[in-house]
Amino acid sequence: MDRTILSIDCGTQSLRALLFSPDGELLDIERIEYEPYISSKPGWAEQDPEMLWDSLCKSCKTLNKRSPELFSKIAGIGVTTQRASMVNVDKDGKTLRNIITWLDHRKAGINYTPKGLMKYAYKAVGMFDVLLKVQSEGKCNWIRKYQPEIWKDTYKYLQISGFFNFRLTGNFIDSIASQIGYIPFDYKKMKWEKGKGLASLLFPVEKEKLPELIPPGGIIGEITEKASFETGLPEGIPVIAAGSDKGCETIGMGVLNQKSVSLSFGTTATVQTTTKKYFEPLRFLKPYPGCIPGSYNPEVEIFRGFWMITWFKNEFAQKEIEIAKEKGIEPEVEFDNLLRRSPKGAMGLMTQPYWGPGLKNPEAKGAMIGFGEVHKKEHIYRSVIEGLCFALLDGMHKIEKNGGVQVERVAVSGGASQSDEICKIAADIFNLPIIKGNTSETSGLGAAIITSVGTGIHPDYDTAIKKMVHYSNTFIPDKENVRIYKKLYKKVYLKMYKSLKPFYEEIRKITGYPEE
Repeated sequence: MDRTILSIDCGTQSLRALLFSPDGELLDIERIEYEPYISSKPGWAEQDPEMLWDSLCKSCKTLNKRSPELFSKIAGIGVTTQRASMVNVDKDGKTLRNIITWLDHRKAGINYTPKGLMKYAYKAVGMFDVLLKVQSEGKCNWIRKYQPEIWKDTYKYLQISGFFNFRLTGNFIDSIASQIGYIPFDYKKMKWEKGKGLASLLFPVEKEKLPELIPPGGIIGEITEKASFETGLPEGIPVIAAGSDKGCETIGMGVLNQKSVSLSFGTTATVQTTTKKYFEPLRFLKPYPGCIPGSYNPEVEIFRGFWMITWFKNEFAQKEIEIAKEKGIEPEVEFDNLLRRSPKGAMGLMTQPYWGPGLKNPEAKGAMIGFGEVHKKEHIYRSVIEGLCFALLDGMHKIEKNGGVQVERVAVSGGASQSDEICKIAADIFNLPIIKGNTSETSGLGAAIITSVGTGIHPDYDTAIKKMVHYSNTFIPDKENVRIYKKLYKKVYLKMYKSLKPFYEEIRKITGYPEE
């Protein structure tokens, strides 16, 4: 083997350093796990960026020690990270505060309130309150208001990927495909917004505080002497602009056009496709920049998504966790037995999986309806999984409608996709074949695909994906299960939110949660 490709995948709960072959084989992996966030106040979620950098350094050094021959043949490095989690650094790249992560619920002040005709126009299309909410979610606005001295000292305001890229190369450069979050980014033109556009009014980050952007596949720089000492990576290796974790998952599953979608069964559950055409999957929700230059990733997300498995694990499944530990398997694999013990439809228990409110439904809460004396934890678990799949199916239908193309193929990735039982449920609910990748490390594979093109290992994305993306299993829908799920989806699930919304709004007024 002449060359290898190194992917750095920094997620919410772990960082992985992964070595891939030019054929997409995962040769070695080192995972560093950590708590998803630090919280000093209810609703706050922060992370230490230096801990993340130390995890990168430690994982690379461990790979080097364990697989020195593979490590010495690295042709290039691609970095993919969690989204909407920004790092404040000074001109030397020193971090100034903890990252306020995407899980954080603190609220900032309002910078921009539409007046006059603009106010009535936004109210007429149902966007006035959304604009106010979006601003309050902007962590740059919170820092500007409550920590002005830190904002003043901030030389660059970076995605975690941009922070890593600087530490590796000394250059404040990041990928266009990583720019997802509360920032003044023009999603249609895929560049920093010029002048005083809406994004700049909502998130007034000074242009000089933003990094240079280049297309995915471009060269950010080379491993510096200092980075080589800290990570063990050979000096001079090129670092290639990759993309966000979800975007990398999408190409890592071979989703190249609108006839396919990628389901991400991760901390945030998403359904996403790839298109050259700009369209909004939901009204006023911009498609994200894709990992193939010039492409977009329209996406519908379920905030906190398959994090609900973690919630279930912590609250209900101590027995299964102990059994899994004794067997030497992951708890999610043991949870498959819970799914096998519960029939389709979970004995009438239905879940609306809004464990975290979304942008378009800020008052939403999670709900389970249909409880009876027969229900046990296996029914709760199945209902959670079914509810998430119903929500993703609803998202796919919106993408189909607004994109004008019917989906024929569904690919699945993310931690929960390791469960065959969950994949079977998804196939039955979507009534489409579900294809599972050969590796669950799909974000890392996507970053490796981009890196292979950027370093010239493969001449283009089509070739790289054909060579590197492989599938391990296809789950075919069961006709009888499809019949049951279609009725539950159309007659119950699609009506739940509309029916419960007035109660969510009243609960919010009375209790103050979710915070306005």
